[in-house]
Amino acid sequence: MRRERKTILRIAVAVTVCLVVGALSGFATQSSVDTWYSTLNKPSFNPPNWIFAPVWSVLYLLMGVAAGMVWGHGYYHKWVKTALYFFGFQLLLNASWSIVFFGLQLPLPALVILILLLILIVMTIRRFYIVSRTAAYLMVPYLLWVLFAGILNFKIVQLN
Repeated sequence: MRRERKTILRIAVAVTVCLVVGALSGFATQSSVDTWYSTLNKPSFNPPNWIFAPVWSVLYLLMGVAAGMVWGHGYYHKWVKTALYFFGFQLLLNASWSIVFFGLQLPLPALVILILLLILIVMTIRRFYIVSRTAAYLMVPYLLWVLFAGILNFKIVQLN
């Protein structure tokens, strides 16, 4: 029972961290969504702006649960540490994409960040899988959304 309580606490902490990172990224995004971003040529499959906040909220929640589940196996374990390091790096890269794309209004460097982010997400999922298959599977929607974001980012670079 004690381990379960610890895991729940760690999931809560990880979810909070992810949601805070998401909120900070949202500030960078909001500064340009209705101004600079609205002037860009976008592909026909570009989703409406209102969909991004709820999708990202769910993804940050899933990411936090996944990280908390891995952390719940004990930070002392080598595989847990490695998995969480990868998770932390990809989370920082995730936040930097919003800053570069929306804050600095630089779609091409943001695309490079997304490519690196995709690689780190795959590496994180592989590490999570060693510790917890469920945690790894919880990261798959995030991987798919970032892949979609990468295609969208690429098309925006191409069209502008």
